[in-house]
Amino acid sequence: MTPVLKTQYQEQVLPELQKALGLKNVHQVPCIEKIVINSGFDANVDRGGVEETAREISRIAGQKAVVTKARKSISNFKLREGMPVGVKVTLRGANMYEFMYRLLAVALPGIRDFRGVNDKFDGQGNYTLGVTDHTIFAEASQDHKRTIGMDISFVTTADNDEDGRQLMKLMGMPFRKKNS
Repeated sequence: MTPVLKTQYQEQVLPELQKALGLKNVHQVPCIEKIVINSGFDANVDRGGVEETAREISRIAGQKAVVTKARKSISNFKLREGMPVGVKVTLRGANMYEFMYRLLAVALPGIRDFRGVNDKFDGQGNYTLGVTDHTIFAEASQDHKRTIGMDISFVTTADNDEDGRQLMKLMGMPFRKKNS
């Protein structure tokens, strides 16, 4: 079964974006390539939290998380090469659209006093959203000892920020309204 957001992209967003950008070929229209969910933590303070964090991120993403390890030792941070420093998941295809739908339709609107997300892009049309509390997702266990923060990066095929912003807006990203 095709995810709801993918169907919406193909039927509504694609033609509208193609017309707005003045593109002749549908393959030139920007699309979301992948979503990367990343969560870092202090390995010295939270030694037992690696598996717990990986389990929570996996539950939220619907796909197994990978533990990232330090590439080199840094004495000032008491970090040794090979120590776990974070967890990441890369979503593509149907999993990506399902996660994005849950984020836009359930998680973000459920935040108290939510006024929209920041609209700053990275210069290449990609967007990163910071989430400070993982319990905004319905899949997260509520009896978790501590809150897990994460970065959610939307990697697009857009050439510039304006094209990426249009794509994300049409996909349903609730950007903060500017006060004029």
